[in-house]
Amino acid sequence: MSSLISDDEIHHELDLVWLEDVTALDYVRQSLDRLPNRRGKPPYHRDGRLVGYARLGPQARSSRSSGTFRRRVFWLLPHDRDTAPNGLYATGAPAEAVDPATLSAGSRGRKTNRSERPAQAG
Repeated sequence: MSSLISDDEIHHELDLVWLEDVTALDYVRQSLDRLPNRRGKPPYHRDGRLVGYARLGPQARSSRSSGTFRRRVFWLLPHDRDTAPNGLYATGAPAEAVDPATLSAGSRGRKTNRSERPAQAG
C-alpha cells in the first residue's frame, strides 16, 4: 500500500515510465515489487493492467538473498473506476491508490479529492 511505502525505499528512482496517458485517470494503484533488474519493463502477473513503473539508478542495490530490486509499479484492476465508473470505486479509492498527478520519481504521491471522489450530498 502506498502508505506503507517509505521515502527511503524509493529514493534511488531515476524516473517513472508511463505505459499509457495517466492524465485522465483519477488514481493508479502502486506497490513495491521485487524485480530482476533496475530499469526494464517489469513482468505483470496481476489481473488488470500495468500502467507504469519506476526505473532505478545505478546506486540502487539488489537484495543480498534474492538478487532482486524493489521497484514501484503502477497498475489498475478490471473493477477500478476507469473501466467501471459506477462500480465499487465510484466513490473512494483502494488503500494503495494515489492520484497520478502527485507522483514523481522518489515521491510517494498522495490521495486527492480527485482520487478519493467523495460521495455527492443529495
